[in-house]
Amino acid sequence: MNPENQNSEFFAHQVEESVGYLLARSRTMLSRAIDESMRRLDITHAQGSVFMMLSMGTCHTAADLARELFIDSAAMKRTLDKLESKGYVQRIVDENDKRLFKLALTSSGKQLAAQLPAVYSEVLDVGFTGFAPEEINFLKYLLRKLLANRPTLEAWMAKNN
Repeated sequence: MNPENQNSEFFAHQVEESVGYLLARSRTMLSRAIDESMRRLDITHAQGSVFMMLSMGTCHTAADLARELFIDSAAMKRTLDKLESKGYVQRIVDENDKRLFKLALTSSGKQLAAQLPAVYSEVLDVGFTGFAPEEINFLKYLLRKLLANRPTLEAWMAKNN
């Protein structure tokens, strides 16, 4: 066997067993299924995430959404422009700082947001077929632990860029 081919196979095996690779593939698989399910509501998975963050009160500005959803500000602006043109989101001038806009769901945006948990649940139920409740709880525990490292990772990124 060609040594170069052996190295290539070894590297492929390493990648396929990496946590990052497995997380990325899993996220992509679920995201594509959610995008497909969201079509019937005429929105994308990315737009659905904006709906969820606004409806939960987690985010109030475009900058909040971009930071929490790991999306650049230009892409967030395009997403919000699209949702605003569809009548789902409104920008409200911040009374404390006229340069800022707070975001709010319109009544039709709230109605649509109310439908999203069922869509997400349906996809996740299928995606997690064969998982015991304990396994799902443990996975959530591990993912929360990973997310808790965000400040450490951001500090590392700032130092190395």
